[in-house]
Amino acid sequence: MALLELKNVVASYGNINALKGISLSVPEGKIVTLIDTKGAGKPITMRTIMGLMKPKEGEVLFKGKSIVGMYPNEIVSQGMVLVPEGRQILQNMTVLKNLQMGAYQRRDKAEMAKDMKHIFERFPRLKEHQNQYGGTLSGGEQQMLAIGRAMMARPEMLLLDEPSMGLAPLFIQKIFDVIEEINKAGTTVFLVEQNARKALRIADYAYVMETGKIVMQGPAAEIANNPNVMQPISVDANKKKYINRKNFHVLLHGSFLSTREERAAAVI
Repeated sequence: MALLELKNVVASYGNINALKGISLSVPEGKIVTLIDTKGAGKPITMRTIMGLMKPKEGEVLFKGKSIVGMYPNEIVSQGMVLVPEGRQILQNMTVLKNLQMGAYQRRDKAEMAKDMKHIFERFPRLKEHQNQYGGTLSGGEQQMLAIGRAMMARPEMLLLDEPSMGLAPLFIQKIFDVIEEINKAGTTVFLVEQNARKALRIADYAYVMETGKIVMQGPAAEIANNPNVMQPISVDANKKKYINRKNFHVLLHGSFLSTREERAAAVI
């Protein structure tokens, strides 16, 4: 059964079509990766899935039902959470408060305590620094915190946007090990990652995007044998203008903004 499906999705920013009728499927219990050879279509894909922008055409289905038009916090409540590019932790809150923010929609305090314990077991560094401000952590520790925060929502599906970006090799390996552990524990994973070698090593299935179109798909092991896919990916430095980092974590982990207009203004 497909947990997430995109069907012929067309999305644009300004007059530029960033997604040109893409279709993809993420089966329940699997790790699926999207490799974007140009880097430009990936952020629009994530924004479209999480309700930060509405597709011009096509469908986005989660658990068989359309989520087009839902607010990001509503999508989180349905069971899908994003760990955004750049981590987007709350810099001026402690590690503990950051983790608690991930569970803000939950009321099962006993189960939340169990999940917190499990996260501290998975990430001992977070336990050591739980009273430290998030902004004082290293990049790798912040990525651990971002993943831990997302898991506090108990998602059925975890989206990860460039989790290895800017990290030291030892942290990169740790992050990919954790992604595998999370998947083996029952969480479906959709991974967008520049490090094609690492992503394809843990994924079950892969899609390759180029200039807004899916140009290749198949079992990850087969895609990994394609030399064109394994070449270094060049990233458009201007793509960051499409994401307002200041407000991204708020929109993805439950909006505190009251109207669609306010939400729209926050991500321009």
